[in-house]
Amino acid sequence: MTSKLVIFDCDGVLVDTERMTNRTMAELLTDCGYPITGPECQKRFMGRTLEAVQEIVEQELGRKLPSDWLQQLRARDIESFKAGVAPIPGVAGVMDLLDERGIPYCVGSSGKYEKMHSTLGSAGLLPRLKDRLFSSQDCEKGKPAPDVFLLAARSMGHRPEDCAVIEDSLPGVLAARAAGMRVFAYVDDPVCDRDALKAAGAVLFERMDQLPGLLLNAS
Repeated sequence: MTSKLVIFDCDGVLVDTERMTNRTMAELLTDCGYPITGPECQKRFMGRTLEAVQEIVEQELGRKLPSDWLQQLRARDIESFKAGVAPIPGVAGVMDLLDERGIPYCVGSSGKYEKMHSTLGSAGLLPRLKDRLFSSQDCEKGKPAPDVFLLAARSMGHRPEDCAVIEDSLPGVLAARAAGMRVFAYVDDPVCDRDALKAAGAVLFERMDQLPGLLLNAS
């Protein structure tokens, strides 16, 4: 295995939450006078922090969203996760292989810790990741800035050039490349902009069972 550390994004890479959370966001934004569908929301904002989304929307609206908009959205998300969150098919097997090879891995996400604990817990992945979670909430800037990936590498004791990032969003791919890391983009979701992800420097893959081979053969 050429990488000394593998950094996973969370939503859409470890847990199947992107469509769920973007549907909720779209409903709230539409109620606030910013009509948008779940798929449109996902395509435009996937990979960004909610604070960044709020800033973009407020600039386009020319006014502020309700002061409790972020709290409403997070509360609705957490409530929806209680119904159950599925792990991305095959991702547990990837982590099993990394464990067998002695390759450490962690999470570098735009989501807050409360959300990661909720989604990863529901999906049954939290026990193997709970001490290796890194969030943009601890960074000055969220993705596409490299801060969260650099934080993860530094905290895990590895140089950026020795890390591989697993992403599914353009801001995440840009963040990984800005950090000087190799990046692999999971493009199972039809909303993914494959051309943009590839142009940004990602190696694309459609199934998690393809990822070990890519990591093994990466140069």
